[in-house]
Amino acid sequence: MKKLVLMFAAAAMAVSASAQTVTGSKTFDNFYIGVNGGVATKTTGHSWMKNLNSNAGLRIGRYFTPVFGLAVESNAYFSNKPAESFGTVVRFVNTSLLGTVNLSNWFGGYKGEPRAFELSAVYGLGWGHTFNNKGAKNINNLTSKAALDFAFNFGSNKQWQFYVEPAIIYGVNGLGYEGAEYNINKSFVQLNAGFVYKFKNSNGSNNFTIAQLRDQAEIDGLNAQINGLRSDLNGKDAQLSAKDRQIADLQRALDDCNKKPKYVKPATATNLQPTVLFKQGKSNIEAAQYAPIELIASYMKNNPTAKVEIRGYASPEGSAELNQRLSEARANAVKDALVKKYKIAADRLTTKGMGVTDKLFEQVEFNRVATFNDSSKGE
Repeated sequence: MKKLVLMFAAAAMAVSASAQTVTGSKTFDNFYIGVNGGVATKTTGHSWMKNLNSNAGLRIGRYFTPVFGLAVESNAYFSNKPAESFGTVVRFVNTSLLGTVNLSNWFGGYKGEPRAFELSAVYGLGWGHTFNNKGAKNINNLTSKAALDFAFNFGSNKQWQFYVEPAIIYGVNGLGYEGAEYNINKSFVQLNAGFVYKFKNSNGSNNFTIAQLRDQAEIDGLNAQINGLRSDLNGKDAQLSAKDRQIADLQRALDDCNKKPKYVKPATATNLQPTVLFKQGKSNIEAAQYAPIELIASYMKNNPTAKVEIRGYASPEGSAELNQRLSEARANAVKDALVKKYKIAADRLTTKGMGVTDKLFEQVEFNRVATFNDSSKGE
């Protein structure tokens, strides 16, 4: 049992040592089938070259790695020498579950295809059964096989193998009634030769292929690319967050726009004091100045009884007489616009030239104007 434990421990080491060097295999890859035959004789008690027993067997197995494999083997033995024959063609059979370790690949490494010559260790447990036609009881017993395979690989893809196998096979519990032990006096030696055919795998070969491993420089380059892409992604995330904030701000603004506007008190001549601006020395109204005039027109249409006084002003430059005439002309120009353009009745409008601007407009440097006042409501 100790030998069995050591064998499986070695096989586990072999798996870990070789699993990273070859491509993975599918469930039905790396299977093989083989036939073998040879001679066997008891290990002790007589000459090996006498009373040899012939045998033939079948082996079916699978390699899990270039080092480790499992196989099922069954051999039939055709004689009972040196004991007497019991009248059957097959005297007994031995069927075993065997672990195989390719020592050449374990210690020398796997190069991508099998070597021309390889050495493998074989070990396992089995079941033995005897046959007889002379009244003796058939015996079942536990067996154990240890062997070395001297293998020669050949063929276009090294799919064939010829091997020579010296082995020792123990009757672990003797004739089936004794305690289990590895006793050389309860064993026989065997020399067999066999042929094996390895089936084609999913990789197109009949054997393992080497994995295409990447060198460290390439790995570092790929890591650098990954880090660069991560940095770009972080930058894109930041941009996306900024866009999300902008969208949220726009959505809030849109929501505010969709809300019902608050009531705004209509503008009137008395609470807004619209003002029309003129260029220096001019009394003609420019297009941009019609907005306050339109505001007064709207006010008067909404208030049919309102009467408006239009006051014109001039800047301090020039004589008082000239400024008086200019202020009157500015007030009249605004009145004409209200009457002709906005159809306000002339009798609702009065004009007054104020001459040089009053103190209120002087304080804000706001002269050259015309203003309005609802005369129906007083100053």
